[in-house]
Amino acid sequence: MENQLAVTNVPFSVRFMRAWRRDKLLWLLITPGLLFVLVFAYFPMYGLVIAFQNFSPYKGIGGSTWVGFAHFQDFFQSSDFWRLIKNTVLISLYTLIFGFPIPILLAIVLNEINTKWFKRVVQTVSYLPYFISVVVVCGMIKDFLNPSTGVINHFIELLGGEPIYFLTRPEYFKPIYVISQIWQTMGWNSIIYLAAVAGIDQGLYEAATIDGASRIKMIWHITLPSILPTVSIMLIMNMGSILSVGYEKIILLYNDATLSSADVISTYVYRRGLVQAEYSFGAAVGLFQNVINFTLVVAANYIVRHLTESSLW
Repeated sequence: MENQLAVTNVPFSVRFMRAWRRDKLLWLLITPGLLFVLVFAYFPMYGLVIAFQNFSPYKGIGGSTWVGFAHFQDFFQSSDFWRLIKNTVLISLYTLIFGFPIPILLAIVLNEINTKWFKRVVQTVSYLPYFISVVVVCGMIKDFLNPSTGVINHFIELLGGEPIYFLTRPEYFKPIYVISQIWQTMGWNSIIYLAAVAGIDQGLYEAATIDGASRIKMIWHITLPSILPTVSIMLIMNMGSILSVGYEKIILLYNDATLSSADVISTYVYRRGLVQAEYSFGAAVGLFQNVINFTLVVAANYIVRHLTESSLW
């Protein structure tokens, strides 16, 4: 206790200099990362003030008129508000519900494979889609779903059905987006779970084998509980992106026929903020989106911290 009080009474500047002399190489190592975050993440936050202005590029931030929460009110009262919220939340939830468990299952299955060459082939094949450009992926989707030359419609015709114009039917857009997103990211997302599985004490499996436990029981009672902290952290981070559906793939896939089902907040911000040059309105909608995401992260972290022993903070 006396040592703790003595440390507390030491001025911060003295403690900082001691830490600097002790860990100066580590501080130098982390400096480029800190500068990157400050320059590209924190300094640009000053531009958020245009969400409360009628921003004009000619007048700049300092000379633009201050309008308060007018742009937020316009967005909340617009006829597009609930449609955008609904589409964004549904696409995110479908991706989370169906896409979040798959990398975990893939990591567990890969860990159970004993044939090294087969395991490497499966890993490589599952990782590759992540490195394919979104433009190429969307081109593949359009080719596969083409009503006249697409593989999917050829298969439907072989079964006696009629070709389906998938990309012009609103009810098919969300499944197409979610399935393609899972296919593209499941291999990459499984890497962190593979690392967590690899860190499990092998003595636990040896003890379970001696006790006569099957592989299924070992997975259920050893593997899953051991990677639960990692799963919890990843779930919290995924909850923080509920309203952050990427606009690139949606813009490349949607059209006027599917707008009612495909239009999300990010595509709306792109059209209003950049295409129509309503910079202040786009900034206001983007700020609203990020505030909700931050709130969800805090709420998810609070819940997970009280249900488990793992959390972000």
